[in-house]
Amino acid sequence: MAHVELSLSGAFVPQARTPSEAEFVPSLERWTTTVAGAPEPCLILDTSTAIIAVSASCGELLGLGKPPEVIGKPLGSVIRLIDFTANASELEESDADKIPPLLALRSERLARGLLRVMPGPGEMPLTVDAIATPLFDNERVAGSMTFFSAVRY
Repeated sequence: MAHVELSLSGAFVPQARTPSEAEFVPSLERWTTTVAGAPEPCLILDTSTAIIAVSASCGELLGLGKPPEVIGKPLGSVIRLIDFTANASELEESDADKIPPLLALRSERLARGLLRVMPGPGEMPLTVDAIATPLFDNERVAGSMTFFSAVRY
């Protein structure tokens, strides 16, 4: 058994300091770097619904293309959402507004749901589970981050 003695006379007291300006990185910028290099299929939208970060695996999964090709474009212009019918018809705008990445922006809460996409011409429709969270800067929603997982059946 070891014996340890602690001295209270020379206690360490951390010095107060003012954080440098570089330490105040907005939440959106911090997450953008993480998502861009993530192996998981994920993306970040800003409040205008423009894609500001997307992982390569997300681009492949959803048929978005390579990340540099979609950055700055509205999600609705690069993803083809379809309904769950056998016809796989294009999703109406009122329903498309309820997909998790957009719902998290508007509700300022976590959102989860299934969505169906047509990844590319001639490909089979794909169902994905999406989990989205709003991202805040100074108590205001600045964007949403969404993770996707293919549903296999």
